[in-house]
Amino acid sequence: MNASSNVRNVTGAVSYPDVYSNAVAKNVIILALGITINYINGALIHTFRKHQVLNVNPRYILFIHLVVNDMIQLTTTISLFVLSYIFYRINASLCCLIIMMAVFTTLNTPLNLAVMAMECYIAVCLPLRHAELCTIRRTYALIGGIWALSAVTTLPDVFIFLATEPVQVFHSAIFCEINNVFRHPVHEQKKNVCYTIYLIGVWLTLLYTYVMIFTAAKGADGDAKKARNTILLHGFQLLLAILTYVYNLMKMSLIYWFPKHFVHVGFVFYIIIQILPRFISPIVYGLRDKMFRQHLTKYLLCTVRTSIKPWTAAKPSGSIQS
Repeated sequence: MNASSNVRNVTGAVSYPDVYSNAVAKNVIILALGITINYINGALIHTFRKHQVLNVNPRYILFIHLVVNDMIQLTTTISLFVLSYIFYRINASLCCLIIMMAVFTTLNTPLNLAVMAMECYIAVCLPLRHAELCTIRRTYALIGGIWALSAVTTLPDVFIFLATEPVQVFHSAIFCEINNVFRHPVHEQKKNVCYTIYLIGVWLTLLYTYVMIFTAAKGADGDAKKARNTILLHGFQLLLAILTYVYNLMKMSLIYWFPKHFVHVGFVFYIIIQILPRFISPIVYGLRDKMFRQHLTKYLLCTVRTSIKPWTAAKPSGSIQS
């Protein structure tokens, strides 16, 4: 089997040989983690849809958008991880489509975190204007803006790819990795500029909101302190997201530090970079938020019971079943 266990940037594909037993074990671990996290996220989405107190709240709308985005990203990266073991090479056009979804969702994450931080800031520091500023309509408009901004950043790569690559490339089979699809030097230059602007903007937003909420939290109630802790968790999520952008640099360091164990170290880094951030989102609101938690536990543990009694129990004693 021509397989391996290292990720490449946002795709999760692998590109160097691994022992068969190790390959099977790693794929089983990745699939088990992916199914578990997507099950939890699915329970979060189901809880959100079933309770109006949640789906009319801008804070939870933004959170569920982050959860859906995480599910798409997790499914995409795990699919590429498994496909790279099974087929190694896939159609270039299909690879381009999958990578685009991975890049889209990767760019969406820091933007969504920044918007959620601003919502916390408004709720704590401008409580009288929260209902006016954070409406459902504006929330969905912001979500659309997040996807539009990611599209403006990503689609030029597709246009450059279509313009510079020969036609036969689109029908060829390639190892599905972002650098194998977007090979033009312009891609790397554009990526560095765009990602730097993205991350600086998001970090400044988180820093500003944290300082303002921290100031408001002094001597305030528990809600302000909870919002401050939430911003810290957003910062930790963003820190993990940054690892995706600097992975190529980190990869060279890993090869230098662990030349004999790079296969296994790379697999651990795949879990840290791609899996762990997807697991944090349910913790931020799904488990920490009291309102969400009291509804979520019913669906997560499959303990929802119908309010209608069984028909056989409602029948009078001695009745004959028709």
